[in-house]
Amino acid sequence: MTKASVRIIEQHLLSDNWYVLKKIEFEQQRKDGSWQTQTREVYDRGNGATIGLYNLAKRTVILTRQFRLPAFVNDHDGYLIETAAGLLDNASPEERIRLEAEEETGYRVKSVRKVYEAFMSPGSVTERLHFFIGEYHPEDRISAGGGLAEEGEDIEVLELPFEQALAMIDDGRIMDGKTIILLQHLKPLMPPSRPLIILVAGPCPSHPGDDPAAMAVNLQAMQRCAQALLQAGHLPVVAQWLALPLEQLAGSREVGDEVYQAHFQEYAKMLLQRCDGVLRVEGPSEDADSIVELARQRGVAVYRDMNEIPAVHERQQG
Repeated sequence: MTKASVRIIEQHLLSDNWYVLKKIEFEQQRKDGSWQTQTREVYDRGNGATIGLYNLAKRTVILTRQFRLPAFVNDHDGYLIETAAGLLDNASPEERIRLEAEEETGYRVKSVRKVYEAFMSPGSVTERLHFFIGEYHPEDRISAGGGLAEEGEDIEVLELPFEQALAMIDDGRIMDGKTIILLQHLKPLMPPSRPLIILVAGPCPSHPGDDPAAMAVNLQAMQRCAQALLQAGHLPVVAQWLALPLEQLAGSREVGDEVYQAHFQEYAKMLLQRCDGVLRVEGPSEDADSIVELARQRGVAVYRDMNEIPAVHERQQG
């Protein structure tokens, strides 16, 4: 079927109080070649965009909760849990969704990616919705969000574990179509939790003359984190476990000497190729910071706290 098979006969404006509601009389050519006259009401509110905000390291998503009158008058309390969204209002889809995400959630997301576009209610509404996803980080939050009061918005911002959000679809707490679509789309990006290989990076002297006692204390702190990771079902790796003895074999006489500097970062880089994440232990360290930066460049998850690391469901299930 093509546009040539449909002829608009007459349009009647019914309302332009909020958006535009029209009654349209048209003719459609049927498969047998005959023409049939039909009448439909069409609601034109413009096109829109929505975004699924997720954090890979924390395995969380950002959603909103706000009152929707149409849901309220259809046997619901009206408070829907949704992904951030808004009408384009003559802006490009990417420009608009960045602004809407910031207004509604308070997060200024650095990178967004369009995944598809779809008509959400084509039987009566003209809107074409542009779907985006974007990874957020705690430092991206610049305000509390909540929407614009002058537009009647009073939005609650929710940060939820990804598995909880999926469960809320199953039990009916999430009933918004665009949100269900984007959460399902995020599944391949955040597969079920599994044991991870995590490189522990933290403060450790790296220059000649650094205090050996301080090095021992800091190494113990990293090893305590490694023990906690092991107890949580993950496989921890501390670069110094391999680097220190290997550097001594290579001729290093003290931490931070020329041989040490030539080899340590290379060991860390090779380990990072096999690791699923980096746990940055608190404390100043140029070496640890460079490992974190390299991890970000390679798309490897960076954790700042043990609580950010997902539970190992397979281990709990035996």
